[in-house]
Amino acid sequence: MSAKIIKKIEAKEGPKRRTSKSLKAGLFFPISRISNRLKQSDPANHVSFKSPVFLAAVLEYLTAEVLEIAGDAARALNKKQITPTHIQIAMRNDEELDKLLDKGTISSAGNFSILPTKPVKKEENDSNL
Repeated sequence: MSAKIIKKIEAKEGPKRRTSKSLKAGLFFPISRISNRLKQSDPANHVSFKSPVFLAAVLEYLTAEVLEIAGDAARALNKKQITPTHIQIAMRNDEELDKLLDKGTISSAGNFSILPTKPVKKEENDSNL
């Protein structure tokens, strides 16, 4: 065999680099850690291999959604940094996120009350008849 063919064979036989589950799935959230946490929470350790991938994708989506809306809120207030207050404003103004995290609190966010967009008018009785 020629030297070129031997070098190509040796290059193919070398150790392969490990790739993480997160990299394979195209996610940033750690699938292995989520899998370990799910297994710790289930006493029988019955966790499908797809469950942590799905959960990581959902968590990543929700995080991206909250940060996008909070970034818009910070930009509207002429701030360059997202604070817990901006996150709370964003979550309370979004109907679906507010419903999801209705009972939740955000530390250091302060009080936020949703004001009605239109003032409520009192109904007057027709006593002029």
